[in-house]
Amino acid sequence: MNINFTYDFAVINDKVPMIEFLNSLSIKERAKIFAYIDKFIELKNNGIAPKKKLSKHIGGGIFELRVGFQNRISRSFYFYEASKVTMFTNGFIKKDQKTPKKEIAKAISIRNCVRGET
Repeated sequence: MNINFTYDFAVINDKVPMIEFLNSLSIKERAKIFAYIDKFIELKNNGIAPKKKLSKHIGGGIFELRVGFQNRISRSFYFYEASKVTMFTNGFIKKDQKTPKKEIAKAISIRNCVRGET
């Protein structure tokens, strides 16, 4: 079963917030996030729902991809565009138990800009 999901990065005012986030990380951390994105897309293409440990719906059509490093955790937000495109919006290093509301609001704002819903 090959569904052909793909991924892309949202571009807002000639900036790509997800790439800016990735560039703030070490090369090893960046590579790990790309490996998790690839794993996530492979699961989707094979009709396998990712476990909540990897990906979770956080509300408003926004999901998070969870990647743990040695001493910290990253969250990368995404939404589905044109049903089979996973559009990554932004990411951050999680410092508290709860996901900061401002990070979720940023992801929603990016999604709305991409969709022309500003």
